[in-house]
Amino acid sequence: MTPNPETPSPWAMSRRGVMASSAATAAVASTPIAAAAPRTDAAKGSVPTASTKLTVNGKQHSLTLDTRTTLLDTLREHLHLTGTKKGCDHGQCGACTVIVNGERINSCLSLAVQHDGDEVTTIEGLGMPDHLHPMQAAFVKHDGFQCGYCTPGQICSAVSVLEEIKRGIPSHVQGDVAAQPAISDTEIRERMSGNICRCGAYANILEAINEVAGRSGDKA
Repeated sequence: MTPNPETPSPWAMSRRGVMASSAATAAVASTPIAAAAPRTDAAKGSVPTASTKLTVNGKQHSLTLDTRTTLLDTLREHLHLTGTKKGCDHGQCGACTVIVNGERINSCLSLAVQHDGDEVTTIEGLGMPDHLHPMQAAFVKHDGFQCGYCTPGQICSAVSVLEEIKRGIPSHVQGDVAAQPAISDTEIRERMSGNICRCGAYANILEAINEVAGRSGDKA
């Protein structure tokens, strides 16, 4: 028996229907299991926490934190010190640089609980608008920033760079790593290479660091 072409088949589907059905199927298939299933009370109560004491910019803080909380998020979200910036969150841009026990670190790569008892200095601890740190003042004078987002990390790194050279910590560009490093444009550029300025104010940043170091820069 030949079906009547004018009689619609019960299995017929319009082009729009096919597309809608395919989209719905794809959405269901791509939904993560964890997102599809609500968290139980037991799961919510299983978050590990720890008590941590930090001295930040000279002030002591006692915190109870999720052990997975980074030092960066602790500073920004728990202590509300938002001068330290979250850039890449992968330790590649340097925007989150702070000084811990006298050494600079990328705070996005470090867990807060690792720093129990440590002393942390952020950009707010270096200086404030009414009392600038010499490096902050030099950045302003030499226009070492444009959008300003990377500037807190740049300044914390710059302060640490001069301290590293003073303490004799070698760098990759030294010919003799056993010798006392000398301050030069090449040395500063190498040590600051982990801090990215997407606006490209590198020449001005170099001038600011050289001024604080008491030098005029290398002669061309």
